[in-house]
Amino acid sequence: MRRLFAGLAAGTFLLATAACGSSDDSGTSTGSSSSGGTTTVKLGLIPIVDVAPVYLGVKQGFYEKHGLKLSITTAQGGAAIVPGVVSGQFQFGFSNMTSLMVARSNNVPVQAVSNGIASTGVQGKDFGAITVKKDSPLKSAKDLEGKKVAINTLKNINETAVRESVRKAGGDPDRVKFVELAFDQMPAALDSGQIDAAMVVEPALATVKSQGGVEIASPLVDVAPNLTVAMYFTSTQYAQKNPDVVKKFQEATAESLAYADAHPDEVRQIVTTYTKIPTSVLTQVTLPKWPAEANRSSIEALEKLGERDKLFKSTPDLDKLLP
Repeated sequence: MRRLFAGLAAGTFLLATAACGSSDDSGTSTGSSSSGGTTTVKLGLIPIVDVAPVYLGVKQGFYEKHGLKLSITTAQGGAAIVPGVVSGQFQFGFSNMTSLMVARSNNVPVQAVSNGIASTGVQGKDFGAITVKKDSPLKSAKDLEGKKVAINTLKNINETAVRESVRKAGGDPDRVKFVELAFDQMPAALDSGQIDAAMVVEPALATVKSQGGVEIASPLVDVAPNLTVAMYFTSTQYAQKNPDVVKKFQEATAESLAYADAHPDEVRQIVTTYTKIPTSVLTQVTLPKWPAEANRSSIEALEKLGERDKLFKSTPDLDKLLP
C-alpha cells in the first residue's frame, strides 16, 4: 500500500496550505475535530476554477449552516490528494475521475460523495483545452506526435483525454511525449517554448489566451458529451464511521454547486482569492458546468479509455466508487 501511495503521488509538488474560512488545524492528522457543534474537516483541493463552488459555499455560509468548518490544503493534482484522504490527512478531497478509478482498480478504498464538475460539452468552448503558442505550426491534435505536451499529472484524466483527441484526429497517442507540470506553470512554459503544447484548464487557459495562445482541441469534449470530470470523495473507512459528517458535506456542497452555477460573476471573482489569475483576464475565463448529479455514462466511457490505455490493474467497480 505504501508503494501504491508513492506511485499515486509521484511527480506532484509538496502540498501547500491555503486558508479558507478558517486556518484552524486543531483536528488531528487522522480525523476531523468537533467544537461547539461545529466539525472541522480537512479538504484537499486543486487551485483551479473547478473548485470555486467550495470557496463560494464557505463565503455564503453553506458549510457553516450544516455545522462544518473547512480547513483547505491545495495540491497539484488529484493523484496527490487520493493517498492523503486514505491515510486520514484529509477527510475529503477533490480528484479527477481517472485518478479515482485508478485508485479503485488498485483496491484503494475511496468513494465519491458529491459531484464535482462537468465539461461544457462544446468544442472550442470548454474550460479545458489543448493549447499551443501563438504562430505554432501545430494545428490539430494529430500534430502532437513526437511533441512535448504538458499535463498536470501523468496517468490522469488529462492524459487520457489528450490521447483520445490525438486518436480522433488520426494520430498515434503513444508517440506523444507527456511531461508533468502544474497548471499555473504551463502558460509561462508554453510562451517560452519549453513545451510544445499544454492541456490546460481554467484559469490557466485564460492566461494562455491572454498571451496569444491558441486552442487546437477540446479533449474533455472528445471523451464524452457532458463528461463528469471530477468529484469530491472520502475514504470508505471515514464514510462508514462518520455518515453524519459525510451527509452534511454532501448537502453543503450541493448548495454550493447550485449557487456557483447560478452566479458566474461571483465565481470569477472568488477565483482571484485562491489562484494567481490577474483580474484583467477574468472575463476570458470559460466556466465549467456544476450539475447536481454525475453523468454515469460519461464515466463509463472514460473507464473504457483508461482500460485501452492500460491505466488500470483491474476494471474499477463503479458501483463501489460512485454514490
